Amino acid sequence: MIQVSISEEIAGKCPDLHVAVISCDLQNTASNPQLWQEIQQAEEQLRSQCTLQQANKLPSIQATRQAYKACGKDPNRYRPSAESLRRRVLRDLPLYRIDTLVDVINLISLVSGYSIGGFDADKIQGPLVLGIGREGEPYQGIGRGELNIAGLPVYRDRLGGIGTPTSDEERTKIGLDTRHLLMIINAYSGEAGLETTIHNSIDLLKRYVSATHVEVNIIKAGS
Repeated sequence: MIQVSISEEIAGKCPDLHVAVISCDLQNTASNPQLWQEIQQAEEQLRSQCTLQQANKLPSIQATRQAYKACGKDPNRYRPSAESLRRRVLRDLPLYRIDTLVDVINLISLVSGYSIGGFDADKIQGPLVLGIGREGEPYQGIGRGELNIAGLPVYRDRLGGIGTPTSDEERTKIGLDTRHLLMIINAYSGEAGLETTIHNSIDLLKRYVSATHVEVNIIKAGS
């Protein structure tokens, strides 16, 4: 598994942060009808239980928003991805259809409220360190173009940033040719609920992308 660590600069601002790192081998596909039945059920359940005004009230999302403020970013201008997914559904818009692996990750994020990084592990150069984005730091958000990551939590490898809770980077994005996944669940709200999300993630990965050789590591701020 690729080594992932939390820098002191962000540990001091986000002391409750727990990061779950999941790696596995897999077989990705363009789409899966059964998965989309699950996604549509999750969308319907969210709409029945939550309003658009309540989209960011989940503790996992609230904690991510507080982390943005602590690091120097306005969460109303740069929303965490989990909040953006929930807002989309609550506006009666369907989730994007990308590919089965990305769709699985989006389902996990929608249900849990955690912003999740999903990376092609073969495109990562060396260990990852979670720090805080700097002014002028280059970053191409997937489908977003140049993204100002100053004040955002950001995972960096030897070549630069690859993941923030708002958007992952183009360089390490998942595709149909992805065979090795590195998935990072960012629990700024602490360990409550994280084990359940890990369990659900592994179940979905095994059922829909034939995940094998699954490894899990949990990292805590300050450890």
